[in-house]
Amino acid sequence: MSEGPFPFLRATYYRWAQLWPRACPTLCNAPVVLAVGDLHVENFGTWRDAEGRLIWGVNDFDEAWPLPYTSDLTRLATSATLATQGDLLSLDTSELCETLLEGYHAALKCGGQPFVLAEHHGPLRDLAVERLKDPEKFWQKLEDMPPVRGAVPTRVRSALRRSLPDAHLKLRYVHRLSGLGSLGRERFVAIADWQGGKVAREAKALAPSASAWAAAIPAARAVIHYRHILAKAVRCPDPYLGVGRGWIVRRLAPDCARIELAALPGARDESRLLYSMGWEVANAHLGSVRAKTLLKDLKERPGNWLSHAAGRLRGAVESDFEAWQARSSDRV
Repeated sequence: MSEGPFPFLRATYYRWAQLWPRACPTLCNAPVVLAVGDLHVENFGTWRDAEGRLIWGVNDFDEAWPLPYTSDLTRLATSATLATQGDLLSLDTSELCETLLEGYHAALKCGGQPFVLAEHHGPLRDLAVERLKDPEKFWQKLEDMPPVRGAVPTRVRSALRRSLPDAHLKLRYVHRLSGLGSLGRERFVAIADWQGGKVAREAKALAPSASAWAAAIPAARAVIHYRHILAKAVRCPDPYLGVGRGWIVRRLAPDCARIELAALPGARDESRLLYSMGWEVANAHLGSVRAKTLLKDLKERPGNWLSHAAGRLRGAVESDFEAWQARSSDRV
């Protein structure tokens, strides 16, 4: 979080939920969708569907909430502009925003389509499988995580065992730190050896979206939309992903995890990557609103609305980051 505005953005969705409506009031009148909420350029990853095919798409929906569709696009574009500061992306603001919108618009026009990397999307597949070249590194990182001290909740142990290929495996429980936006939530990872290799499952505590907090909705009354958006989005489901009884349970493996931009090869087609991200946002939105409703609103907006909004929010996030740094320095 202290490394720069981009990780700061990822770690402070609650602040975004406050900033975005103030900075872009004219975008708040857009049609409401069941939005991803905490969308950014590193909230994408891969998993295997029921046929074993490699799928690429949005990695988690912890902050899913009914919001104007413009919120997801603005946050994604803002994160991309901030990622250019750390040399994670090189496109300028105008080009990256135009590319995101092209992908979003194209997906709406055709009704959306998941990213099945087995037969299609060669350039994206090449980026996604880069991480699979060194699976030992992935497993060693898991093995090096600190063991759980104290008892693992009975409900969590049962859910993790049910998701494994053999419920009687000898398990090692570790604490996993991953991402930035969900820091502070309980996470338990079960690791086991099975038929000559390793398997792992993670349980992460569910919590209401920070959008509910920003809207002054008490946590006890806030609906958690994770399951709803998964069920409605244009998506190839992950058969190992379960949501219920206060926990998300998912498979962990080199081919089933979030993709960090820094882990991608230096030679990559950034335009294709951002176009695909825009398309995948539409896949999520099409689960709750008709395409023609969104296309009509897009047509009525000025062509540079997204780049203007991303520039405005980038400035707001950078100012927040600088103020947070100053306060942190004062406390030291």
